[in-house]
Amino acid sequence: MDPVTHAIAGSLLGKSFFSKRGGRVAIFAATLGAIFPDIDTVADVVTRDPLAIVKYHRGITHSWFGLPFFAAALAWLTQRLARKLGLETPSWGWLTFIYSVGIASHILMDGTTSFGTRMWTPFSDRRVAWDLIFIIDLIFTSILLVPQVAAWVYSDRERSQRRALAMWICFTLGACVGWVVGLATGFPFSAWLIAVASVLFAAVFFLPGMDDEWVFSVSRQTWCRAGLCLALVYVFVCGLAHHLAMQRVVQFAQQNRIVAVRIGALPLAPSLLNWGTGIRSPDGVFESQFDLKNAASAQTVFSPDSQADIYTARALLLPSVRLFWGFSRFPSILSHTEDGQHVVDIGENRFMNQRRGPQPFTYRVVFDAQGRVTQEGLLSDGMFLRRMRPESATEKDAAKTGQTP
Repeated sequence: MDPVTHAIAGSLLGKSFFSKRGGRVAIFAATLGAIFPDIDTVADVVTRDPLAIVKYHRGITHSWFGLPFFAAALAWLTQRLARKLGLETPSWGWLTFIYSVGIASHILMDGTTSFGTRMWTPFSDRRVAWDLIFIIDLIFTSILLVPQVAAWVYSDRERSQRRALAMWICFTLGACVGWVVGLATGFPFSAWLIAVASVLFAAVFFLPGMDDEWVFSVSRQTWCRAGLCLALVYVFVCGLAHHLAMQRVVQFAQQNRIVAVRIGALPLAPSLLNWGTGIRSPDGVFESQFDLKNAASAQTVFSPDSQADIYTARALLLPSVRLFWGFSRFPSILSHTEDGQHVVDIGENRFMNQRRGPQPFTYRVVFDAQGRVTQEGLLSDGMFLRRMRPESATEKDAAKTGQTP
């Protein structure tokens, strides 16, 4: 899940349960704990390893076994910093608990996505992926954020109307930006949903202010706890939607007598009604997109593997390809000739690309006419990730695969 949503969730937890006893330091700790596990993304900056995002991301910092050590260390550092700044701070034990809750929220939220997380590292590298929520879900993020903003709006009686108007405009513009981004990334939604979102934001920010008898007495803690409950309800509804989507995927496989090596129903943007099919068969991958409201909406595409050849066999022996294959849930293999060189593409069909170009994760190995590896790496796909381009193979790897076919 995206770091912004993690931070908003951590702030919500801090305001819901810890701010009365720990003040701003407690909110800071819950927020920092919620985003801390993604510190492992620095590996993509400091290393030239093209598979850094697969090898290092969502590993030990996202693990239940690493959690207590990171929480304790962060609590110790926070206490020292707070004391130097002259701030009151909770005890080390209480701060450790707050950080633990924040980190745990990150692990669980990542587990709801299709990317998955290695929450049992270092004892297991298996990725836990419950396939409940798309990696960026604007509805879920809004549910976490709006109650916190509403609490701020109604914390001041005199300024509440101006604040409500400002926040309604900001959130409506945010919905418009989401609509534009959806079009650009290939996950469009109807423009009328912007109007629906705007009406809902107006209801939250304006309607409570019509009754002065109660709204200004509602504490920030109450607002945030209500938001947390609503977020849990949303996740539960996503679970029900996943169950229905999975039934449809299984039914499709049975009706078409597909031998499923792996099978899954994958959440897609922009809502919990949009799902994708992932079925890995012995000779290829079936994938589709469908709307739970429309039983006839699915259009399934079968991507067959290329026939096995010596280039495919050699590619699958490379340590980098073995690592990528272990990461992939619905991999496909395409072996072909391009510009006088032989190319083997290993595609991961878990993340569906609506735009032209390779899938969000496609690992390419290029062989020259003598069968030597000249390039290997993840293809660039416009995901705003650094170095998602073919990287030159090391001389060691080239030497291992340098025999002519």
